[in-house]
Amino acid sequence: MKLTAPIGNTQSLAASLLLLGALFISACSLGFEHIGGFQPCQLCYVQRHVHYAMIPLSAISIIIIMRGAPATMVRLLFVGLAGVLAYGAVVGFYQAGAEWEFWLGPNDCTNSVTITPDATNLMAQLQSTKLINCSVAQMRILGLSFGGWNVVLSTGLVTIALIGAFASKDALAPLFKRLPFLGQWMTAISKPAQAH
Repeated sequence: MKLTAPIGNTQSLAASLLLLGALFISACSLGFEHIGGFQPCQLCYVQRHVHYAMIPLSAISIIIIMRGAPATMVRLLFVGLAGVLAYGAVVGFYQAGAEWEFWLGPNDCTNSVTITPDATNLMAQLQSTKLINCSVAQMRILGLSFGGWNVVLSTGLVTIALIGAFASKDALAPLFKRLPFLGQWMTAISKPAQAH
């Protein structure tokens, strides 16, 4: 598929799924931290920042589709989104591999700690501070650590972004026929875009 090919419902759905995926992953990571008490390491923050960045980028892609941006611009944006997500997946893969001891993790990978210069509180702060090592899985769900799940979910989102970049405007037409409400919503989002 050429980058200049017309865009339509497929691209609208891809942009919407990328936004929903980024929101879901961000909400889960914040929930595990603030509700579950799992503190992130430095590699976790890198992976989170990818999904935090995906929220406005996906929203922008929806807006430019609705405003009838040129097909080439929309498809190139999807290629860029796939690249950003692939970076997050690679970082997650590196972290998961270090957790399984396939390779060494980074030597300096612990969460950042600011030590107080006040000597009276120093001992209390040291005892209450928990350092998080990137090479140790804090929890496994169905055998995968948080980094491992990031690889799975990010790879799925990369696939969606690549579908948005390279699939035809009607590639998902059979899905829209089975789920008419979805087709109506996507048609409403991509109406101006269908002119290009």
